[in-house]
Amino acid sequence: MDTFLPYLIVCPMVFMAGLIDAVAGGGGLISLPAYMIAGVPVHGAIATNKMSAAMGTVIATYRYGKSGFIHWKRALPCVVFALGGSYIGARITLLLSERSIQILMLFILPVTALYVLRGRSLDAERVPYSYGRTVLLSVLISFCIGIYDGFYGPGTGTFLLLLLTGLAHIGLTEAAGTTKVINLSTNISALVVFLLNGVVMLPLGIVAGLFSIAGNYVGTRIFTEKGTKFVKPFILVVLVIFFIKVLTELFG
Repeated sequence: MDTFLPYLIVCPMVFMAGLIDAVAGGGGLISLPAYMIAGVPVHGAIATNKMSAAMGTVIATYRYGKSGFIHWKRALPCVVFALGGSYIGARITLLLSERSIQILMLFILPVTALYVLRGRSLDAERVPYSYGRTVLLSVLISFCIGIYDGFYGPGTGTFLLLLLTGLAHIGLTEAAGTTKVINLSTNISALVVFLLNGVVMLPLGIVAGLFSIAGNYVGTRIFTEKGTKFVKPFILVVLVIFFIKVLTELFG
């Protein structure tokens, strides 16, 4: 970039996105628009955002793993199915219009927000399923959300967290860890493609990535030290931002 202005716009917003992403997912709803506001072309914005997000997610994944929140035996099959779903979702984009999924999200998001508001706490005691049933539900959720991630993407981490806790009855801390492993895998997969095609703005991506690392570090500290009471407000903020974003894209 020719000036420092894009750095001044992008870096603070990427820090906040990393913080939110570490706690509740959905940080891309903040960071991707930041690149576009800074004047980065669309393809460059998507690719460079993927780089900074991947750098931050490495730290979040490491810290969740170090805290014992990742059940690797259950998480790795989820990664495989999420990657498969993401590939299928990317292929679907060639067949369907993005507008159709945006219209669908206008109905899904309010229902999701209502579930978060009126449902039990995300870390409420749930009767755990058998190991086999938990794995089956987890990989199905990962596969479906992987398709969504490949097709559209925003809010993937938030939806994963809600579904893994609500449907698969996985505890919040393990669900958060599994979400980070999946996000890291899909981020790296997409980043490799972008790097090979030369669309990543490396200087901006590296600097923004450092801010993403800092945001993710702060976010994981909030999650591990302050408890889970902060998760629901963060998720609701993400859902509201997402809803406004979809409305703007459809009718703006």
